[in-house]
Amino acid sequence: MPKNTTKTIELCAEIPTELGGQRLDQIAAQVFTEHSRSRLTAWIKEGRLTVDGQTLRPRDTVYSGAMLKLVAEPAEQGEWHAQPMDLDIIFEDEHLLVINKPAGLVVHPAAGHATGTLLNGLLHHAPQLREVPRAGIVHRLDKDTTGVMVVAKTLIAHTSLVEQLQARTVGRTYEAIVVGVVTSGATIEAAIGRDPHQRQRMAVVASGKPAVSHYRVLQRFRAHTHVRVQLETGRTHQIRVHMTHVGFPLVGDPLYGGRFRIPTAANPTLVEELRAFPRQALHARFLELKHPLNGTSMKWEAPLPDDISWLLQLLRQNDEAFIG
Repeated sequence: MPKNTTKTIELCAEIPTELGGQRLDQIAAQVFTEHSRSRLTAWIKEGRLTVDGQTLRPRDTVYSGAMLKLVAEPAEQGEWHAQPMDLDIIFEDEHLLVINKPAGLVVHPAAGHATGTLLNGLLHHAPQLREVPRAGIVHRLDKDTTGVMVVAKTLIAHTSLVEQLQARTVGRTYEAIVVGVVTSGATIEAAIGRDPHQRQRMAVVASGKPAVSHYRVLQRFRAHTHVRVQLETGRTHQIRVHMTHVGFPLVGDPLYGGRFRIPTAANPTLVEELRAFPRQALHARFLELKHPLNGTSMKWEAPLPDDISWLLQLLRQNDEAFIG
């Protein structure tokens, strides 16, 4: 039986008949499914995964009956500290943790944010996450974007979620309030990369990575639109960049929103709310994926936060007053 301690990974397995004659890295990925193929390949190259006691190359052919043995240390996760944090947990089991992230919370430690991040709170809630790459964080939300996020609590879950994200089978649906009246839904297929003129921004650039967003209208107002956006890819700032690219920047976006525009004949309360809205009006509403252990389709929802709900209410009231 495979043995996995908290400090050292020790796994042994005999290559079954149906896998004999394949490359070592291919076989290892099918035998030790809790680890990604890239991680196993690195361990083969380091001599940590051997065949009948011999060190081979990832591309070497091996045959049934041979014994695979893996002895490796979990990846070093850095000097991350566990910190108590109130987490809005939507779902949790042995393999998955689904949370509703609030605005203002940085997901991962970085320059200027070594502590007080979601990762620090996750380590306090589930200390075993130190043994999972990036403490189980497989996708991120921007600091001021709210909504549903999934965290992998085990290596099996991490490998599965990464594969699902790469295969674009994870359903990620957002809601946003944009400036301008969107006439109809559409698909935006435009590569995203670093803005060559402002390095802190992303932009639609020919040399960028492929990015696909599908958006549709939920409600139109006189000068704004409530939209729903479904992601196929997960590039940095993707929705913010794509919606700006087609002429509909997000309300409150400090990086891509451009000059503040006052709606014609808007009431003072709405004008002040739009002017003072503290963040991009973007919320991760739904998340859908297959459970890493049994393949069951699962879907979670994070209700709209108070600030977006209040702004939508003001937009409706302003339209009703204008029509009346």
